[in-house]
Parts: sequence; structure tokens; C-alpha cells
Amino acid sequence: MEQTYKPHLKRPQKNPSGDHVPRTRGERNGRKKSFTVKREKKDEPQKYTKTGPENKLKIIVLGGCEEVGRNMTLLEYGNDIILIDMGLQFPEEDMPGIDYIIPNIEYLQGKEKNIRAVIITHGHYDHIGAIPHLMPKLGNPPLYTTRLALGIIQKRQEDFSRGLPFPATAIDIEKGQLQLGVFRVEFFRVDHNIPDSMGLIVHTPEGIVVHTGDFKIDHNPSGVAGDIAKIAKLHDQNVLVLMSDSTNAQMPGFQISEKEIKGTLEQILLTAKGRIIIGTFASMLNRIKQVIEIAEKTGHKVLIEGYSMKNNVEIARNLGYMQLPRGVVLDNVNQALGIPKNKLIIICTGAQGEDKAALMRIANREHRYFAIEAGDTIIFSSSVIPGNERTVQRLKDTLYREGAKVIHYQMMDIHAGGHAKQEDLKLILRLVNPRFFMPIEGNHYFLKIHAELAESIGMDPKNIFVADNGQVVEFQGGKGKLTNKKVPADYVFVDGLGVGDVSNIVLRDRRTMAEDGMCVIIATIDARSGALIGSPDIISRGFIYLKENKEIIDQTREKVKNILRTHDPKAAANDTYIKNKIRDDIGQFLFSKTNRRPMILPVVIEV
Repeated sequence: MEQTYKPHLKRPQKNPSGDHVPRTRGERNGRKKSFTVKREKKDEPQKYTKTGPENKLKIIVLGGCEEVGRNMTLLEYGNDIILIDMGLQFPEEDMPGIDYIIPNIEYLQGKEKNIRAVIITHGHYDHIGAIPHLMPKLGNPPLYTTRLALGIIQKRQEDFSRGLPFPATAIDIEKGQLQLGVFRVEFFRVDHNIPDSMGLIVHTPEGIVVHTGDFKIDHNPSGVAGDIAKIAKLHDQNVLVLMSDSTNAQMPGFQISEKEIKGTLEQILLTAKGRIIIGTFASMLNRIKQVIEIAEKTGHKVLIEGYSMKNNVEIARNLGYMQLPRGVVLDNVNQALGIPKNKLIIICTGAQGEDKAALMRIANREHRYFAIEAGDTIIFSSSVIPGNERTVQRLKDTLYREGAKVIHYQMMDIHAGGHAKQEDLKLILRLVNPRFFMPIEGNHYFLKIHAELAESIGMDPKNIFVADNGQVVEFQGGKGKLTNKKVPADYVFVDGLGVGDVSNIVLRDRRTMAEDGMCVIIATIDARSGALIGSPDIISRGFIYLKENKEIIDQTREKVKNILRTHDPKAAANDTYIKNKIRDDIGQFLFSKTNRRPMILPVVIEV
């Protein structure tokens, strides 16, 4: 049965310096974002859709079909809408200054009252990270998820405002059911690298839609196993469409078991001569639990470093998902300083090379208490998120230079990804036996590979829909169609306290400054005649070093003088014209001299 969530979580002491979970610069500076929400009147009846030949089932992926992250899917039938997940995406290397990216909900504007619920499949940030930003804009519809995910959502809400401004309910995966307008939703447990992960079985007027969420198949898990039997029962239920996780579709074989990972980690701990430092995701609660269990067995002490990781462990402990044996998990850093090095394990954030995360600060000798020493063993117990390869490699280089031994998942079985590999994906396709198939959650070529896997086991390619973000897929009368219709699904950037106020033009300017620098030209002119007063000042940042390029600077200054001399002295100064003329002419001149295009910022002072 469902139960309304009433959090009784002990809030850990904040330590922002140890955080690697995406938080805006506004949050890091202690500023809270408050929401003013217009709630629907309680006595206003909800208008549910009546089934009929004029209605179609629409499935629209608003994020997650062209990238890893930003997951959000919309199911719509008439006046009824349900949303599945509401995640963020990490910025790419060509997005300087961006904290993270969230889905575009422009299509839902004016349809807020049709949203029957938001259902969250699990507690990873690529599935929950956009909730504080988007839920208020959608009128704060009811939210349903598991107890652990709800605890993590509650903590994230506290970073923005106070408590949950929307009705939130923890569901029972095995027994829970929801009637949401015309949609009836059941759940099934899946294996993943965070507890309480689930997939959805959505009964619609057009047939059954199965959404796997993030999953893998683990025949020997360290926690509660996924419900393969419930998935297998779908085989004879004439499933309309299967939407399946494609994040690991390019990887052949089967995903290894968490029990194998635990055995490998134990061997490393028993043979290591110095400290063990394990870098992983803050949400990898299964891995953290494994390390604590091994430490208790081998006589090691464990220190957890990283604000977000400490929060997640505390939430899991308070909700009964994790036990912290007394005397094994240390309460603070001071206790760790007195532990023999060969008996200390530090579990920390930063396996993706995040600048302010604990592992990076330890590697760069910026941590208050720890620095890498010869004899340390560093374990990267996570796979590399696409786009982070270069950052992670630089971190490994730094660790090796300091004399540490580095172990990562490509060397030994110290990490089992949370996503199914090719043979597991084929198994799910065979078990569910859908009429139509939609690969989701991954870059476009991941989806294409997943589609090819479906073809390889006999699915008709005409019944496989590889959709882009925002592309509308329609089902009616047992037939499916990948339409040419698209709803807005472009990036919405979160930058500091701003949401969606950074455009592609702003990003282009930032990239220009990062790649070619900037040149500020300050000219003082007579307001009446436009004549130059004095000599123009030139300031360069990231373009050329002024002292070593005096000839180019002198030529640029003379060029500015010539531009201003050509102005008609009988006409009043035209500030806009002069700025544009300086920007265009000087930009072209500097490119001819240096083959670079710095950003030209003209400053005209009228006196």
C-alpha cells in the first residue's frame, strides 16, 4: 500500500567544500531560491479523459534520448498526462560556467492541470535533479517514488527552500498501484547501483507501456533482487511498447554481479600496504555499503568524505537501508588522523574529476587534512561519464605523480555499472515481448545500437522507434507511428541562480573568451563633435601579452584613431555607430595580424 512520506531525517552538518553533487553557485554561496506557487482550488473537479476513437496515446521524451542524463518522459492521452523522472545533465566541456542542464517544459505550459502525477524511478540526480526547478512551474503536481528516493529529494529541496512544496507519497514497489486519470500504473523492482530502483507498467487505453528506468540484471546481488518473475509475466500480456535503458547498449556480454565486485575489493584491502582511498559517486550507496561490510570484516576503519555522500549515507541509515557498525565508520576527520595508514579507508566523491570534490582536493593538496602519499592505493569504483574522459585522465596523472597506485574498473572488476549490457537487454526484450520498442536513455548512437539488438532477435524494424528529444510518438488502434512532430526539447541551462537565462549566444561568447581571449578598447570622445580626446586605452585578457606585443598594440591604437578621425565633425557623436565600427574593423585587423578572433569590447566615454 502507498504511504504518505513524513520525513524524520537528521540533517547532517553542512560541509560544502566536500560536495560534488551539482549545486548552483547561488546555493554554494548560501543563497536560497524561494518559490511562489499558485495552487489549484481544492473544490475544482479534475477533468479526466474519456476514451474514444478521437484520442491517441502520445509518448514524448523531453530529455534523455540524445544524451546521458536529463531524463524525462511524458505520456499523454487526451486531458491526462503523467511524467516519468525529472533529471539533470552534467555540462559538457564546451559549456563554460554552466552548473547543469534540465529539460524544457514549454510543451506543458497551459497543461499544468492535466498532469496527474510525476513518478520518479530512483534517486539518481539524472532522474531527480530538475525537480526543484520544474515542479513549481508545473503547479506542484503529486509526486510518487520510493522511500529512499523521496528522502534524497527532500534533502535537495532543503538546498533550495524548505520542505516539499508538493504532495509526495512513498509507494510499495511490490504491491503499489496508482490510478492516474486513464492511466493505471504498477511497478516492478529492478537491479541498479542505488537501492529501491524500479520500472513502470502503465496500463493505457491503447495498451500496456513498460518503462524500465535504469536497470541491470544481477543474478547474485548484494541487496534485494530485481523482480524478473514479474517482468516475465508481461510476455503474454500483449505489451504495446517497451521503453528500455540504452546507457550500456554498446557494451557486449552480461553485466557482472555485485558479489564479484565485493570479493575483488576485499582482496585489494587485504593486500594494500598504505591507505585506501575509494572514489565513487555520492549516490553509489550499494558500493559504500559493501566497503563498510568489508572493513568490518578486515578490521579497517572507514571515513566518508564529501558533503553529498555524507548526506546520502545519513538518509539511507535513517530509513533503514544501511547499517553503520559502531567503531567502523568514523564520526569525523580527527578520528581518522590517529588510525594506522594500513587500516584506514577513505570513501570520497570525485571519481569524475570534479574540481571541488574531495578526491580532487586531496590529489591537488588542497584538502585541509589529507594529501596523496607514496604507498596510497586509489580505487576508481565508477565508470567514466561520457565527456569526462580527459578530466579523469588528468586526475589519474596527478595521483601517479604523487606516488600512488591507481586501480580502475578497466584493470580489475572493482565496478559493476548500473546499466544492462547487450545480452541483458536482449533478455528483457524477449521476456516482455512488446509489439513496439523505443530505446531511451543514451546518446543517439546508443539508441541505434539498442535498436539493432532488437532487430537481431527478430523484431520488425518498422516497429522500432528511435526518437529524438521532443519527437512525438503516437499509438492508436494497435498501430504506432514515429511522427515528424516535435515539441521544444532544447537545453535549459542552470547558471548560478539563473534558470534558462543563459542562451546559446552567451555560451558562444564564453567560448570565444576562453579560446581567443578579449580586448577592451576605451576611447574618450567629445559628445558634440565625436572627436577623440587623448589616446585610446587598450586592455587585453587571454589574447596577447601587451609587453611582448607592443607593435600590434600601437598599430591597433592608431587604427582606432583613424576610425574616429573619419567621423563628420559637424554631426553629433553616434555612440552605437562608433562602437560597432570599432568592433568590426579592429576585429578584422587583429585577425589579419594574429589569426585569432578575440572578443572586442569597445567602451566609448562621451565628455
